[in-house]
Formats: sequence, structure tokens, C-alpha cells
Amino acid sequence: MSLYVRWFSMPRQKRTGWVLVAVGVGFLLYFFKTRLFAAGPEITNREWFYVVAYTVLIMLGTINIRMAEMKERNQKTLPLIDPNQKPR
Repeated sequence: MSLYVRWFSMPRQKRTGWVLVAVGVGFLLYFFKTRLFAAGPEITNREWFYVVAYTVLIMLGTINIRMAEMKERNQKTLPLIDPNQKPR
């Protein structure tokens, strides 16, 4: 239950970023295990395109996570400012 509460207490942008990263890493792990390190048919250009696309997906997810953290940080007052001052 704690994981559920923690997941839905995150901002939507951060949740989206984590989903993108998880999907991208999942596909790359599948690709490396079943296609790259296992014997089988030759890897096509389409599959290499998917590897590049999912790598870009991981980058976009990471950017989403970082931007959500920056947004959270900027909405709070700075630690050296009077706490009674209005948040940004």
C-alpha cells in the first residue's frame, strides 16, 4: 500500500518519466538478452531502429524526471529566505 501511495503522490510529469524509463529499459534488456546475446536470425535494420528509439525514450523519461524535480524545487521557498515569505 505504501508503494501505491508513494506512486500517486508524485507529480504526473515525474510518473510519466518513470514509465518511459521503465518501458525503455525493459525493451533494451529483452533485446540484449534474446536478440544480441542469443543465437538466431540476423538482426534487421528495423530492430536497430527500435534500439535507438527506445534509447531516446529513456533519455526523454530522464528529462521528464529531472524537470519535475526542478519544478518542485522552484515552487518552495529557499532555505535562507524568511519562511513567512510567499513561495515562488
